[in-house]
Amino acid sequence: MTRMAISKKLGQAGLSLLETMMATVILIIGLVGVAQLVPASILLNSGNRTNSSSLVLAQRELDQMIAQPLNPTSTPPPPSFTDAQGYFCYLGDPTQPNVLVGSPILMANNRPVIDFSQSLVSGYSYATPYTDPNDPTGAQWDVRWAVITTTNNGSATSKRFIVGVRQVGGTGFVLPVTLDTVINK
Repeated sequence: MTRMAISKKLGQAGLSLLETMMATVILIIGLVGVAQLVPASILLNSGNRTNSSSLVLAQRELDQMIAQPLNPTSTPPPPSFTDAQGYFCYLGDPTQPNVLVGSPILMANNRPVIDFSQSLVSGYSYATPYTDPNDPTGAQWDVRWAVITTTNNGSATSKRFIVGVRQVGGTGFVLPVTLDTVINK
């Protein structure tokens, strides 16, 4: 009996060179597909970090504004304070009730968003970009806000704060973050 006949009889068979090449090509195509996901996931992770940082900065500024008295005794109007980062902040104007005062806004999906294409409004934006001292990348942020004051007999009864933050520079394009809230006291 020949060797070939013995192998066939015992059910032994190996991979041919063509089968091995096909398996290798399929494996390479799979690895290339997975390798392309790595840069995409890094880019998405970077964008999420920027969004998170913008949101935290906007929330921190909004919290400071909400903590201020609705009817401060500061003279002359409009009411103002210096925030924890050292920036001077106006808090609306009770002499202009129900009027948006501060940074211009746009409406997007029936929601107000700060219009970052417009010039800075003194007292309603950081005069210089904010750099987070805890951020190792040294990213800078443009912070702006607008206020609508509702009054009754010359006294403020509520304020609506619209705070927007966007990264200045950086890699890629990330949409600005806008927070909108109303306080009544």
